[in-house]
Amino acid sequence: MAIGYREYLSVALPFVVSTLTQPLLGAVDTAVVGRLGDASYIGGVAIGTVIFNTLYWLFGFLRVGTSGFSAQSLGAGVAKEQYFAYFRPASVALLIGLVFLVLQKPILSGAFWIYQPKEAVITSAQTYFEILIWGAPLVLLGYVNLGWIMGQRLIKETLWLQISTNLINIALDVIFVFVFEWGVAGVAYATLIAQSYAFALGLWLIGQRIPLKDLLVYGEELWDRESLRRLMSVNLDLMIRTICLLTMTNIFVAQGSRFGTEVLAANAILFQIQYLFSYFFDGVANASSVFAGRALGAKNVKDYDEVVKISNQAIGVLSLFLAFLILVGGELMITFFTELSDVREIASAHKLWLAIFPFVGGIGLVYYGIFTGATFTRPVRNSMIGALACFGVAYSLAVPLWGNHGLWLAFIVFSFCRSLFLYGAHRELRMRCLR
Repeated sequence: MAIGYREYLSVALPFVVSTLTQPLLGAVDTAVVGRLGDASYIGGVAIGTVIFNTLYWLFGFLRVGTSGFSAQSLGAGVAKEQYFAYFRPASVALLIGLVFLVLQKPILSGAFWIYQPKEAVITSAQTYFEILIWGAPLVLLGYVNLGWIMGQRLIKETLWLQISTNLINIALDVIFVFVFEWGVAGVAYATLIAQSYAFALGLWLIGQRIPLKDLLVYGEELWDRESLRRLMSVNLDLMIRTICLLTMTNIFVAQGSRFGTEVLAANAILFQIQYLFSYFFDGVANASSVFAGRALGAKNVKDYDEVVKISNQAIGVLSLFLAFLILVGGELMITFFTELSDVREIASAHKLWLAIFPFVGGIGLVYYGIFTGATFTRPVRNSMIGALACFGVAYSLAVPLWGNHGLWLAFIVFSFCRSLFLYGAHRELRMRCLR
């Protein structure tokens, strides 16, 4: 029996709510420092945030890939595959996190060489980075925790994990910055504590369903060569996809930094709003990923077609809602992030680009979830390579002519091309994965 709207929405709506809490970590940090009266604080946190986004998004496959394999194990109804879907990527996450700790100084030096921020911005960014880097292993393991929980359709657990984490972060942000007056360091410590809590809670929730003693039963099969090859193939495609996304993001931030501290701060605020919009779509994508993965695991073509149909309808409704939101409430959103008049004026002058973004980027964001839920990731990789190439052309032509508006135009071109290429690969997904 094909899934219906009620079943889909029962998963999608909680996922939207829980997923929206993720960018709040960065958004709250930006909003808090935006009230400290110095644009260099916003710029410093923006640079620090981009550094960690670069590190963590590069290995975002740890959540996305885990969610897809977890959903497929649920659809297939094979208990031991649920164990493998967690412990294989968890081992990779721990190793990568430890490498980040060892290489923290070269990472920070390299980031400053790329972005070339002002001296005041460097001081704030360095403070932020040197505190938060110690949470790297916990964050990456937390990605695996969240991906496995979402793939198992544990809706209440997902909501509890993400919402409680962000409530802790918000509360500690306010206490550390406005009560203890720790400035940027207070923002960093608040986020680090929230990240540690998220890891511990996620591990506890999974421990209720995957007792460690069962590794003695399945331990030898955990390192099955063919299964590991498939895992690494999917993860490599997703990693290349993320490299393309981060390349675009870092070019965007670096160019904004060259335009000056106020433009950097304004773009940081607009990007935070764009992240919020993207996470609306990501919540829908997570639901589509779970249902697509379950359909693949059960070899149910009818369910898969229904997932695609409902996803398309959700994209249209969500695009209209978000465009209306920015056109009507854009000024209020910007004011929430900062009271600096120069920064607000620049951000307001560019907000129309955010009204365009949902219509050109929605398909790419949601179909990404469908493809990853099916763990058919080659088109995801190829769509991002093509989108990055189009961004490079638009960037080269538009920025010299229109400055920061040209930069935002190049971002819109990137989002549109990602959607176009991924939509074009949809029929191949159905033929290859559900035949």
